[in-house]
Amino acid sequence: MPRRRHLAIPLAALLLLAACTSGGSTNGTTSPTPGASTTTTVAPDMVVTTGKPFPADRCAANKAAGTITYLSSYDFAASASIVEVLVAKAKGYFDAMCLDVQLKPSFSTDNYPLIAADDAQFSSGGSFSEVADFAGANDAGFVALAVDGRTPIDALITKDGEVPTLAAVKGKKIGVKGKITPAVKAMLAKQGLVEGTDYQTVLLDGFDPTVHIAVPDIVGFPGFKSNEPKQLEAKGIKFKLYDPSDFGIPGSFGVIYSNSTFITEHPTAAQDFVRASMKGLADAIADPAAAATLAVDAINAHGNALHLSPDGETARWGVESALVHDGVKAGEPLGLPLVDELKAEVAAYAAVGLFDGKAPDISTMVDPSIVAGIYDTSETLIWPG
Repeated sequence: MPRRRHLAIPLAALLLLAACTSGGSTNGTTSPTPGASTTTTVAPDMVVTTGKPFPADRCAANKAAGTITYLSSYDFAASASIVEVLVAKAKGYFDAMCLDVQLKPSFSTDNYPLIAADDAQFSSGGSFSEVADFAGANDAGFVALAVDGRTPIDALITKDGEVPTLAAVKGKKIGVKGKITPAVKAMLAKQGLVEGTDYQTVLLDGFDPTVHIAVPDIVGFPGFKSNEPKQLEAKGIKFKLYDPSDFGIPGSFGVIYSNSTFITEHPTAAQDFVRASMKGLADAIADPAAAATLAVDAINAHGNALHLSPDGETARWGVESALVHDGVKAGEPLGLPLVDELKAEVAAYAAVGLFDGKAPDISTMVDPSIVAGIYDTSETLIWPG
């Protein structure tokens, strides 16, 4: 069906979404949920109740959404905001929600215009700041619905023995793939080290950390905690890693986002896509090896254009699943966007030059109510029988 563009979610649509929000009760009233601002009376025939059949009217509404396209952000890597969608698809969780979901491998930066145009309905963002950066003033209507990781995923990887403390970066060069990553830049800035003044950045060729670690004249390079360190360890190469989270730098990773058009027109389908994905995420955390195997199978089935290896994907999800699991606390269930933390993230990165130096207003860029509504009062995922 043709889809129309909306620049923001109007109040009426938000009320409709609230009215379709799931609850754990059976009396037609939603249970209070983590992060939810209100408790709304809903039509009993649209409420999802644990252990009971999926409501027929909700099923019909979800089918009316038609084919829903999900675009991955890095092929089908075993990474947060990708792996849970693979698991949900493989285990029939989308089918149980009456959703027709098509998965396509893609690359993060290629997906934003497609989601903005509603040519695809869901995708994976590397971090909330990445989504906010592409959103700009959010005329595109991007909305982050689930945030898996509540810590920066990037880190500074330095040559063994050359950077005993971060202060030793002063006067040195750091290798970068395009540009220095936001959390690493913020970590260095917090130590009084400013890019271009206290240290320089130089471009690296390719993506092989075993080559980068040997490049002369640099002391290290940014990388992802779930990727480059594991490759270096596999080769027995020693290094020292500086984790921005150890220095109080906020961050996020593994973001599932959509557009306001789809959420407005198909609120139950939007929520139930996330519901199925969060069930897939819980499974992937409970059995990381099985989830990584699913990812590898999907990668190979689509040609493995990025030459990802089974060992690498197993290691990647081993790290990320632990980071996601460790971020879950009472009142903050799996996937729930923590708005205050996201505000702190964009503020920290604006201070080092992202967003042209001014933290954006993220009020239209994130909706925690969708994930909040899929959990009951005990923070257990509401899933039909």
